[in-house]
Amino acid sequence: MIATRFMELRKRRGLMIALILVNIGLPTVFLLVRLLAHAFAPKSYGPAGGYDVYTSLCTGVLYVFGFIVAATLGCTAGSVDLTEGMFRHLVVTGRSRLALYLSRIPAGLAIIVPLVAAGFTIVCAVCVFAAPTRLNYEGVNVPAGLSRAGFESWAGNHPDIVICDFPYNGPGLPNVPCGPNGPVINVPPGSQGSVQITPAQLKAAAVLIARRDYSGYATQFLYPSDSLMIKTGLWIELEAIIGLIVGLGLASLLGQRTVAVILMIVLEIVLTPIFSRAHIPHLLNLQRSVVGVAMAHLAPGGLPVFGGGGGGPGGGQGNPLLVPESTTVAVCVIVAWLVAWTVLGAWRMMTRDA
Repeated sequence: MIATRFMELRKRRGLMIALILVNIGLPTVFLLVRLLAHAFAPKSYGPAGGYDVYTSLCTGVLYVFGFIVAATLGCTAGSVDLTEGMFRHLVVTGRSRLALYLSRIPAGLAIIVPLVAAGFTIVCAVCVFAAPTRLNYEGVNVPAGLSRAGFESWAGNHPDIVICDFPYNGPGLPNVPCGPNGPVINVPPGSQGSVQITPAQLKAAAVLIARRDYSGYATQFLYPSDSLMIKTGLWIELEAIIGLIVGLGLASLLGQRTVAVILMIVLEIVLTPIFSRAHIPHLLNLQRSVVGVAMAHLAPGGLPVFGGGGGGPGGGQGNPLLVPESTTVAVCVIVAWLVAWTVLGAWRMMTRDA
């Protein structure tokens, strides 16, 4: 029965072409253009891969559009028998309606999971093997992967660059702009003249700036780590699975595909960004019950989330812009959505008139 459902979905050429184009075609074309641009004009166009490209593609393309195409596949699987008039014939055969509904879940997963994995693999491969060779931090080429002590040591050996280009707003350091004779201390308003600082003072100032800026430097990478790629891949696959199962249940409940697809797009593009960031005092529990908010809290650390800011060092818990929610609650919300929409979809199919 699962194989039959799988073949029925796979034979829908328009749907399959759309799935392939979105999951594989979009990132492939984007990366191919970047590869060609860098190959022909390396001074004008940067490397095709890297950490920034990886995070942008994962959160802006694979995460969002992966959910939408998975939801479209689920909505199609949940309504195809009704729209094509085949539901009555399936009921007449005496097959269990519950089995007919549940067989569509593994059939849909057998299609969407490999497609999402293929697109994600292409992104990972290009972003790792075509990554920049030097890390650019605040417009300065800095060695990648330095420890705090190593970063401070590097800053002490390059004080002119650090003082002139690195950001610093903390106490304990005069305002030191770049002058014709090197860094010069700014005098307070109303004073006259300037004081030339010694190399030792210059080095101490650079080390102080590096110590304050290390947290920002530590979040910059040439390419994503293996652990980040594994966590991100599982996170994107989970988002696609949610889209498939919720879309399947919603389409079965409504009995049609178009309205169900529109509602799923509204959920992902409109409602999730609003509920993720808008702190409404009397509706916080309602906001926490939205599956997109829960998924934002499960995002791998440091990975920006569409409409919800960044995951932060500890996932969503590190981002003050997100509606506060514990990991346990987020997991419970996701499980509840999967179970509830499966039950609703199966119940509607079992009680629908043939």
